[in-house]
This record gives sequence, structure tokens and C-alpha cells, in this order.
Amino acid sequence: MLETFRSIFKVEELRKRIFYTLALLVVYRIGGHIPTPGIDGSILASALAGNTIFGLFDLFVGGAFAKAAIFALGIMPYISASIMLQLLGAVVPYLQRLQREGEEGRRKITQYTRYLTVLIAALQAWGTASYLTTIKASSGVSAVYMNTAAFIPLTILTFTCGTIFIMWLGEQITERGIGNGISLIIFIGIIARFPDAVIQETMLVWHGSRDFIISVSMLAMMLLVIAAVILVTRAQRRVPVQYPRKVVGRKVFGGASTHLPLSVNSAGVIPIIFAQSIMFLPSTAAQLFPHVDWVQNLVAVWLAPGGLWYSMIYGIIIIFFAYFYTAIVFNPMEIADNMRKNGGYIPGIRPGKNTSQYVEKILTRITLPGAIFFAAIAILPWVLIGQFNVNFFFGGTGLLIVVGVALDTLQQVESHLMMRHYDGFMKKGKIRGRSM
Repeated sequence: MLETFRSIFKVEELRKRIFYTLALLVVYRIGGHIPTPGIDGSILASALAGNTIFGLFDLFVGGAFAKAAIFALGIMPYISASIMLQLLGAVVPYLQRLQREGEEGRRKITQYTRYLTVLIAALQAWGTASYLTTIKASSGVSAVYMNTAAFIPLTILTFTCGTIFIMWLGEQITERGIGNGISLIIFIGIIARFPDAVIQETMLVWHGSRDFIISVSMLAMMLLVIAAVILVTRAQRRVPVQYPRKVVGRKVFGGASTHLPLSVNSAGVIPIIFAQSIMFLPSTAAQLFPHVDWVQNLVAVWLAPGGLWYSMIYGIIIIFFAYFYTAIVFNPMEIADNMRKNGGYIPGIRPGKNTSQYVEKILTRITLPGAIFFAAIAILPWVLIGQFNVNFFFGGTGLLIVVGVALDTLQQVESHLMMRHYDGFMKKGKIRGRSM
């Protein structure tokens, strides 16, 4: 392993890519600490404390939202735009044609994603700026100390420009650095809380507030969960595919045996993000409407994080979105048609509709255990927090993102090394990356 890390810095191009990536990530973290003019960050942080949808949002932007920094919206408008276009690509014929046009079509979709990102960022900035003007401290002091008429347009411009700049950073990392830039920006925002979490846990143990054995046990449990997430994230069902031999003149083509990899987690972390956003809405509504009794009772009795009903509803929503999103991003009929056009077939299955049904049947079966596992991973932190008062610096969503991005980045580094005849991180086999 140490020899592999030495080899990384022996390859000049790889070394430059890594340093370039690190430099841009430092720029992103600096922007997360530059305050937006006109707002008191301490009052805002106190108002946003608690389990609300803003807490989930703040997780992905590395704490910039709670600080009202210029990067408060983070890269989430870009993620929302990408998901929206991906969903529309399943129903809009024009976008379907662009997806089939190869590189040129992808460039157009990327351009549309940028335009939609600016629109979403501006709308979110307007909504956020309007919400910030309503926040007050317990003493009655408003979090915004500027004139509202000047604060709202200034904040819209600041937040929107911040998101556009972050989007540019991500694209530069993808093009000139190492790894997927957008994924790395989310990754660095999540792990930015790790040092504070370690210091907080250490102080609890040092002052006797936390049993040392409990802390060690939770650390061991976290490592086991990470190992399990890696195992399931990489899990695949390989469907054998056979291509017949073709004789053209004196040359023989085809005749190869390959496989169709079907991932247990085709939907990635999207189902958890959707489900967590939905589950945070009631607690957010409870804070926005503190005098509505039925809203307060709904959150306190039925939807308290870590409670039985909360966990059951949360898990069911995750499983539903896992099937829903997999059906959108994975088209068995298109795969069957491509195989038939290239002369490929699954042994024992007729090409065409039968192949499509066979692939869909397998995908339906393997999606269920994967969805149940990731639902359990997402629920586990809430159960531990609610029942045992254990603090986590990121939950199931953050854990899955961190693991996926780390594996994808290591896979790209390993590819650069093996292209130049260096050993990878593993003596046998190789790291399989994934797309975010």
C-alpha cells in the first residue's frame, strides 16, 4: 500500500491532477466560511438547530448554510437540475433523442443542466432570503440587520453566483483533476464535520460524560457498517451474454462470452435523499407553525425521529423510491434491443421481449434486498440517536455518499497507475468504481 502511494507521486500527470483537485477543494472550503452581507450567523445557527429539512441541506454544503456563507446553497441546485432532466428524459421525446446522440447530445444536456441550475439557484436563493428575514433570536432581534428591500436582491445575487462558481469548480475538477468534481464537492462537505465530531467525542470521554468502552464499541460498529456498505454497493448480479461468431472473408469476429452486470444498488443514494427530504418536512412545518396543535402532535407522537412509526414510514419510502428511480434509469427493453442488434443473447432466453422480461425480473428481485439494506443503514443512526443518545457526524445518506465517492476516486487513481505499469491498491483484482 505504501509503495502504491509512492507511485502516485512518481507519475507527473497524476500528481498534477491530485494537487489541482486539492487546490480547488480548498477554494470551495474557504468560500464556505465567507459570510453573506447583512445577516447575523450566530442567530441563524441557533434558529436552524434541530432536525429540519435545513439540517439535511446543511449536511451537503459542509455547514455553509447555517453560517449564511456565500456558498450556502452549495451544489444542490445542480444536483436537483440533473435529477430533473434525468427524470424528464424518460418521458420527453426530445431529451430521449439527445441521450441517444452520444457526445453531442450529452453536451446539449449539460448546457440545459447549467441553465436549469441557474434558475433553480435563483428561486432557492429568493426563498431562502425571504425566510431569513423572518428569523429572530429569543430576544426578538432579527437575524437580518440590513434593509429588507436591499437584503433580498443582494442575497439572491450572492447565493446564485456562489452556486454557479461551485458548479464551475466541479466541472474543472472532473476535466483537469481526479474523480468526479460534483461528487467530490459533496464528499468534502460531508467529511468536513469529521474533525469536530472527533474532538467532541474525545472531550465527552475525557470529562467522563461518555464511557470509553461505549465509544470504542461504536467505532467498531461504524467500521463494520462501512465494510457492509462497501460490500453491498459493489454487489452485482452478472447475467451471462453470448455473442455468436461471424466469418467475414478469412477473419472470424465475435464468439465471445461476456456478462451483463446488474447492480444491487442501481438507484444509488437518490432514494434516501428523496425519502429524508420528505421525512424532514413535518418537523420543519412544526417549527414554521408552532401554534398549530395537530402539527405539533403529529411530529411529537407519530413522526419523532428514531420512533417506531418514523422508522417504518422512512424505510417504506426508501424502498418505494429505490424501485421508482431504478425503473427510470434502467430500461430493460433498451438493453434487450441493443443486445439483439449486436447479435447477443442470454443462453436459454429468446432475444427481444423475453430477454427484456427476464432482465426486469432479475432486477426486481435484486433491488429488494439492496433497498432493504440501505433503508436499514439510513434508519440505524436515528435509532441510535433516539434510543442511546449517540451522536453521528453523518447519517446513512452521508455514509453512502462518502463510501461511493471514495471508491470511485480510488478506482480512477488505480486506472492511471495501471496504465503506466504500476501496481494498483490491490494485489489481486481491482477496485470497481461507480457513477454518482
